[in-house]
Amino acid sequence: MAKRRGSKKSEPDLPDLSQYGRLAEYNRKRNFNITPEPSGQMGAGKSRGPLQFVVQKHRATRLHYDFRLEHRGAMLSWAVPKGPSPDPAVKRLAMETEPHPMDYNQFEGVIPEGEYGGGTVMIWDKGVWAPATPHGLGDEDEVDRQLKKGDLKFVLLGEKLAGSWVLVRTRGSRQWLLIKHRDQYVSEADLTITRPLSVVSGRTMADIARAAGASPRQLEKAAAEDPVVPPAPAQPETGRRTAPRKRAPSARPDRPAVRAKASRARAKNVKTSA
Repeated sequence: MAKRRGSKKSEPDLPDLSQYGRLAEYNRKRNFNITPEPSGQMGAGKSRGPLQFVVQKHRATRLHYDFRLEHRGAMLSWAVPKGPSPDPAVKRLAMETEPHPMDYNQFEGVIPEGEYGGGTVMIWDKGVWAPATPHGLGDEDEVDRQLKKGDLKFVLLGEKLAGSWVLVRTRGSRQWLLIKHRDQYVSEADLTITRPLSVVSGRTMADIARAAGASPRQLEKAAAEDPVVPPAPAQPETGRRTAPRKRAPSARPDRPAVRAKASRARAKNVKTSA
């Protein structure tokens, strides 16, 4: 059968990314000749020991916090617009995104403008995690079961976040809520304000953007996401009275005293000459 005129041209073949498995979408979205992000393979960057987690503050089109949990050689990822809250009364929206390579846990810098996720990235928190069960900590099979159910309970041990948490799926397959459970790590503090610096470099978003050669627009956006540090509180009164300071002697001479001294000297000279 002849091809119809005006039919849509065939689209170019997409590269075969099956070798990347769960990281295929991550690799498809990025041009690693331009972006400094790692082009990771499954399990790359894995060290022996507990499962890792990382939270990266990311000023892309909008500010959000990328919450990532290690699972089967990759980092499961959720974008949390307002950042994790240690207050159980505060439920944070968490949108599931594509899994990232474990190498990404060390990425702090700037994604160039025009690239996917372009903007400044800070390692805001990091540590280890484990799935939780009524009988203690679980394994990666337990993670699979809870993810399928849409109710992932876990514990964190990070530099800013700790204790018991849960991710609850609410709509479709991508929308979740990140909620803190009640335990000794509960706090009403907004950690995104009270602890804003990178846990690996101690830098602000503006510092990271400037060091990575961000564009003026990216630097301005990064700096706008750094909380204003409040002034140091005034020192409290001790109740002790301090003696008034003695005034330093004036550098200018006392003119009347100089004139009187000069007059006495003239009178003495007159008597001597007489």
